[in-house]
Parts: sequence; structure tokens; C-alpha cells
Amino acid sequence: MAEETKKTMDSEEVKTSEEEKTTREETADETEKQAEHAEGAETEEDAASEKKGFFGKKNKKDKKDTQIEDLTDKLRRQMAEFDNFRKRTEKEKSGMFEMGAKSVVEKLLPVVDNFERGLASVPEDQKEDPFVAGVDKVYKQLLTVFDELGVKPIEAVGQPFDPNFHNAVMHVEDDEQGENVVVEEFQKGYMYHDSVVRHSMVKVAN
Repeated sequence: MAEETKKTMDSEEVKTSEEEKTTREETADETEKQAEHAEGAETEEDAASEKKGFFGKKNKKDKKDTQIEDLTDKLRRQMAEFDNFRKRTEKEKSGMFEMGAKSVVEKLLPVVDNFERGLASVPEDQKEDPFVAGVDKVYKQLLTVFDELGVKPIEAVGQPFDPNFHNAVMHVEDDEQGENVVVEEFQKGYMYHDSVVRHSMVKVAN
């Protein structure tokens, strides 16, 4: 009887020990699952935080980047304004130079006219005179300088009348000449490059 009671107690103790072991194992598994769940939640939270931070930086411009863009835009505007100012200044300078050159040429034209009148009035037997030859050389030198500067005489006689180049001061009936054709030039006209310095004074056939 005593042995049976002892065996029963030993059996119950073993059973209790196994149940406690099973309970401890289950508790350990539950604890491990909770730890893994918590770690996974932290990992997802960190990933979400990093993702949010990444897109936040990408969508929101940095203050320095904004300042750099503003300064770059201002620099481009100033460079464009300076380029326009340089072109405008060069154009104005060129226009002022052309106006000055035309003014000088216009004042020299009466000198050329006097040379031509003087040489035209010299008799044939005196054209070989050293003085006349010297005056002729000065006249030709002046015309050479005019040519180098871009000053050209306007063609008139035999050309159709053009009010842009000719100034008609007399009209004549001439059947031998074409209508509206310049038949005589009273004063030679000149151009400086593409600008008229002085119109030719002409006679035109009707």
C-alpha cells in the first residue's frame, strides 16, 4: 500500500514537472514571438520614417538650393542686360561715327567742287604747267582719300531720274533722250557708304 502510494506520488511529480516544462516552453515561445513582433514593428516604423524623410527632402527644396537658383537667375538677367547694353552702345557709337564722318565729308565737298571748277577752266595749252599739274595731283589725292573712306560720286548723266539720289532743278523736252532720264549734271552728288551726303543737281528730259 505504501509502495503504491509512493509510485502514485512519483508519477504525479513527474507529470507536474512535465507540465511545468511545457508551460515554460510555451511561455518562452510566446515571449520570443512578442519580441519578434516588436522588432518587426520597429523595423517597419524605421523604414516608414526613413521613407518619409527621403521623400520629404526630395519634395521640399533646401534653402541653399533656392538661394542658388535665385542668384543664378539674377546673374543670367544681368548678363543679358549687359549684352543688350553693349550692342546698343556699339550701335550708337557706330551711328555717331557715321554722322561725324558725313558731316566732315559734306564740309569738304565744296573744296572738291572748287578744284573741279578751277581745273575745268584751265586752257588746254596751260594744262602742262607745273602749278596746274600740282593742283591736279592734290585734287586726285583728295579723291583717293574719299574713295578709301567709302565716299563715292553718284552716277547721274544717262541714268533714270531717281529722287533718292537726284535733285531735278530743270526739265527739258528732248525726243532723242528717253523719258525721265538725266541729261545734264550741274553739281555732282556723293554718297558715304549707303547714305546720301549730297544729292546730284541735274537736268531731266521729259
